[in-house]
Amino acid sequence: MSRQQRQALDDMLRHAPLDLGGDVVEQRVVFRDMMASIPLPPDVSTTAGELGGVPVVTVETPASDPETVVLYLHGGAYAVGTAADAVGLAAEIVRRTDARALCVDYRLAPEHPFPAAVDDALAVYRSLLDDGLPSSAIAFVGESAGGGLVAATLVAAKDAGLPQPSSAAVFSPWVDLTVSGASAVSKAAVDPALTPEGLRRRARDYLRDTDPTTPHASPVFADLTGLAPLFIQVGSHEILLDDAIRLAARAAEHDVQVELQVWPEVPHVFQGFAVMLDEAVAALDAAAAFTRAHWSNAVTPHGRTRGAVESVG
Repeated sequence: MSRQQRQALDDMLRHAPLDLGGDVVEQRVVFRDMMASIPLPPDVSTTAGELGGVPVVTVETPASDPETVVLYLHGGAYAVGTAADAVGLAAEIVRRTDARALCVDYRLAPEHPFPAAVDDALAVYRSLLDDGLPSSAIAFVGESAGGGLVAATLVAAKDAGLPQPSSAAVFSPWVDLTVSGASAVSKAAVDPALTPEGLRRRARDYLRDTDPTTPHASPVFADLTGLAPLFIQVGSHEILLDDAIRLAARAAEHDVQVELQVWPEVPHVFQGFAVMLDEAVAALDAAAAFTRAHWSNAVTPHGRTRGAVESVG
């Protein structure tokens, strides 16, 4: 079934109305409508709120442990998407970790250029720490631009003297806003969702006059020494393949514990299609296992302590 599933997903994405490089106002509506058409399971609840002056949406189920938090950063090339749009994928992580997720509604370009997104993500993380939640009970997760923002926020946290979270998992991270990875060309024909031209347009909106190699914008150029353990997933059929590979290599160069998974013949953020793709289910299980294994001294409502060897069965 998997080959048929992959082909069906490829066909669907190639005919989808979403164009991340298109007109921002139009694509925000398209993306919102796409996400709104996917119903949430009845046991998933969402609550709008604010942390550190930044809007957030809390995602949880009756099994969620309030003492363990997934700080979730959504994708959308820094110009499209909202915290509410990310609830579905965040809920998949919540279900597998028994945590609660905080989806961050960071400000978007072009109205709010760099470093607004980094500032907002860091403000939410700082607020969690200020509220007394230990960094060991917080994990970051993000997809696409949100994956890049996860890495950038970890670097910004280090630079600000804040402790690192327990771990970070990123799906198809966009970490090089120069869009100079070789896969931007070599994988263009097989990527059904992204184009190099579209990413470059969004990068210009986000960066304006900022050098695209600025570490807090493109963390593949940052000193990653001291960052939290990093888990990276990417599909082989996407132009951001090299971003993920180079991020893993950069992390290894700087002695960061890192795990890279390249999933063959699947597209950008394939984890979002668990309802139709077996690989997405397996990838989400693996990401949750990594996250759970790196929580320490966080006691669940049932009295269990999340130890370093705990994993999803």
